[in-house]
Amino acid sequence: MRFYHHIPAPPLSEFVGLLWLYEGYHQPHEKERLLPDGSMELVINLNEDLTRFYHPHDTGKFETLRGSVVVGAHSEFFVIDTAEQHSVAGVHFKPGGAFPFLGLPAGELHNALVSLQDLWGGLADQLRERLLEAGTPQARLLVLEQALLAKAAQRLERHPAVAFALREFHGLPHTPTIADVTGQIGLSAKRFIQVFSGEVGLTPKLFCRVRRFQRVLRRIGTGRPVEWAAVAADCGYFDQAHFIHDFHAFSGINPSTYIAHRTEHLNHVPLIE
Repeated sequence: MRFYHHIPAPPLSEFVGLLWLYEGYHQPHEKERLLPDGSMELVINLNEDLTRFYHPHDTGKFETLRGSVVVGAHSEFFVIDTAEQHSVAGVHFKPGGAFPFLGLPAGELHNALVSLQDLWGGLADQLRERLLEAGTPQARLLVLEQALLAKAAQRLERHPAVAFALREFHGLPHTPTIADVTGQIGLSAKRFIQVFSGEVGLTPKLFCRVRRFQRVLRRIGTGRPVEWAAVAADCGYFDQAHFIHDFHAFSGINPSTYIAHRTEHLNHVPLIE
């Protein structure tokens, strides 16, 4: 497998964490569960022009989309076909970073995958064709970067309240309350939730829960022995039962199962049926 990546220059870097490309990706398992991380993704299948995503609790059921998809901010896992990841390009947006490129509130894509064609029309097909025509991995990443800059035009800015809140929420596990944040930005709680969800795709409370879950994954992904009570306390959970409940809500499995089947990618877990 060959992996290429590129971090764009400002102002795009304020919204995009990584432009990436996999070639020759192969896994011994047929399906993977992808765990939520509070961000959104643009994924383009360069091998064939289709993408399947499976019902998380009944993988005999699936839907098929065109090969270019936008993955909305999730608060639950979803299931993908690993064979479709053989040759794939994509954009990993920072939390709240996808909204300038969508043309609709990010909250409308909560727990959803949609065809890029539904959002960009014919530009989606043009982008995929340009990626296929590009001669090198570096050229493909440049095509992605140029497409994002052209699509966003002059919209590369955040609402100041969202920018402030994301900085504050980065200090997990000691997360400020919505009241703490709204008290410093001059918005009502209702208006703040509306603005935040519109740009990030999750409510502030749900976003903080997902990011706390991600803190757990980083903590237990080191390979060292795990003391679960300490993990729960250090990551800001009330107790171990609260921790296990949230872990299962976001991943569909318990922490021990995750450790038994984890891969080098924290958010990709083989689906054992």
